[in-house]
Amino acid sequence: MTLEQKLGQFFFPAVFINDTEENIQETERLIREYNIGGLTFFHSRASAATNYESKKKVEFNDNSFERLKELIVRFQKCASTPLLMSIDAEWGLAMRVEKTPQYPYAITLGALPESEIHLVYEVGKQIGLDLKSAGIHYNLAPLADINNNPNNPVIGYRSFGQNKEKVARFAIEYLRGMNDVGVLGCLKHFPGHGNTSVDSHLGLPILEETLEQLMENELVPFIKGIENNVDSIMIGHLAVPALNEGKNTSATLSKSVIEGLLRKQLGYDGLVISDALNMHSVSKLYDTKGQLEWEAFNAGNDVLCFAENIAEGIQEILKNAAPERIEASFNRILKCKQKAGILDGNIAPQGNFDFEITSILNRKIADNCITKVKDNHNSLTVFEAKNKNRLAKVSVYKNTDNLFFETLSSSLPSPEFALETGDKNSIKELEKNLTDYNTIIVSLFIPKAKPLNNFDIEDSILMFLDNLFTTKRCILYVFGNPYSLQVIPNLESTLGIIQMYQDFPEFQESAAHQLLENKECKGTLPVIISNI
Repeated sequence: MTLEQKLGQFFFPAVFINDTEENIQETERLIREYNIGGLTFFHSRASAATNYESKKKVEFNDNSFERLKELIVRFQKCASTPLLMSIDAEWGLAMRVEKTPQYPYAITLGALPESEIHLVYEVGKQIGLDLKSAGIHYNLAPLADINNNPNNPVIGYRSFGQNKEKVARFAIEYLRGMNDVGVLGCLKHFPGHGNTSVDSHLGLPILEETLEQLMENELVPFIKGIENNVDSIMIGHLAVPALNEGKNTSATLSKSVIEGLLRKQLGYDGLVISDALNMHSVSKLYDTKGQLEWEAFNAGNDVLCFAENIAEGIQEILKNAAPERIEASFNRILKCKQKAGILDGNIAPQGNFDFEITSILNRKIADNCITKVKDNHNSLTVFEAKNKNRLAKVSVYKNTDNLFFETLSSSLPSPEFALETGDKNSIKELEKNLTDYNTIIVSLFIPKAKPLNNFDIEDSILMFLDNLFTTKRCILYVFGNPYSLQVIPNLESTLGIIQMYQDFPEFQESAAHQLLENKECKGTLPVIISNI
């Protein structure tokens, strides 16, 4: 290869599964003309995180998976050097592609007891097999971020939790599962995005920790990953003034963070990939096209993810970079391609995913992550109430035709009610309907996984729950992010609280069996909740 062709390998532009033919042909041109190293797949332009503020509507397409496979075959045909196809699939292809297998969020896996760590390995393995069925060999996952800020707008449920050792062990098992089926992984977001309160897609988070504090906490999972030969590490768009002479320079653009801390101090010689270079925390810094790409490369990144100025970026790097640095980055990329087998022609989609295997695995996770937050003999209480016709069930944000209620109904029949919105009249009517019942099983299906606007739980719903917990004997089942417990009022007045993390069918069934059979809850909260 010429030097320019080698430089092209550093660029992984974004491609969108549901895009126009014109844009697809433009990607083909980039592959042919610049010998780019890989592609990073997203569902659509509207779904990209940096478009959230534009409120563009995401158009769903049941054919996205087939389209993804077709695009991968088509793009590989254009490439003189096989492309390393990548995607964010933290909880499976479903993170980007509808109608594909979805696995639990990392925070759910973090609730598993250490004795069930093999389930984390299985998740990594199955996600790897699903990716290979599309022709993808590089998963930009898992997170090694420690979940130590409940108001974090972008990490939260994507992290394994708050315990640094558990985060490290679970991340390594997830990676091992993927590696064992020939898929590369990535620990992100170095040096740790957990203790931030700004979304780096839209602004620059700042970490106030000293190096000593980072070494004690945030960096622990990354250090363990380096010891276990992690394939790649993604640098986060976050500033650490203590590592940059007091300056708020994004880690992605910081030589002292990448070359100084990660390479020299921590001894990492694997692939370093930038977080997406279109994210507003860095994309708005430079007016000259190609300057951002050069600054990111100069800081120590080998792969420039979501780079938008390829031609100009290549010329800037060519003009400024030392030949030995170019060779070092090129060799790291080549080594990863070799490990994934794509240089040997292993580029076509392989196999098919199996929803039944996913369901069995999800059920095992559900059975083992159920967490008893509070319990006063719930099973005994509800059966006594049922026998006296004083038991009712209330589903919040999902109708009564849900699997939790359906599974309960055969052994625990009782009137069922639903509150699908916070409409005041509906609440008033429901409160009237509940007059004759003193014991209520409440299934709360949290609307959103992110904490913005109280997880989208309406104030009127919170007031309803507050009143219900005060006036009735309530057992609360929470299907969603455990941090949502912090916004639910008056939890101390409940008889029991069971945290279920997901609303998957398997989790609803598992929750029902736990109640009916008074099963042991093996899970533990992976994060500290302030109000319980």
